[in-house]
Amino acid sequence: MTLVNPQQSRVLIACEFSGVVRDAFLARGYDAMSCDLLPADRPGPHYRGDVRDMLGQAWDLVLAFPPCTHLCSSGARWFRAKRADGRQQQAVEFFMLFTRLECPWAIENPIGIMSREYRAPDQIVQPWQFGHGETKATCLWLHGLPMLVPTSIVSGREPRIHHMPGSDSRSRERSRTYSGIAAAMAGQWSSSGRTSEAET
Repeated sequence: MTLVNPQQSRVLIACEFSGVVRDAFLARGYDAMSCDLLPADRPGPHYRGDVRDMLGQAWDLVLAFPPCTHLCSSGARWFRAKRADGRQQQAVEFFMLFTRLECPWAIENPIGIMSREYRAPDQIVQPWQFGHGETKATCLWLHGLPMLVPTSIVSGREPRIHHMPGSDSRSRERSRTYSGIAAAMAGQWSSSGRTSEAET
């Protein structure tokens, strides 16, 4: 497994407009940049455009959050139409771009078809394992990185975002990484220190 040295590492946060994960890595001293088709929600290093423009550069770590609209199990009732018109296959191919990188990488997505199309995730984490009293099963596929260790197991495990009314803002909120998970990624995938046991 690879633990990345913050003082010598370039980190790409792919498909992130919120800046949550990027800023967690910046706070640890990484040279981190987010990338998304949308503008960043907060100031910081951000490339607005197609992430494929960036993948040819030299990165020491890539964290990818590819769109899950055509991949996640919650949309299974639309899968037949999405397979017929090619949307699902395009989403699968985009996901797979990141698996071909030679540097350490992590890919995040909800429970969905990639367990079948690619392989089972290395781990599934929940916000309540990292200080947020909510449920949102999040799959992580890892290459060259250790699994995350829970940092703050809390109660109040409610699926808040899943109960929000449908809207563009709901979609944006669902796609945001919880700050506790982002902090764990930045801390535990760093050679400067990794949490060794969960706080209960």
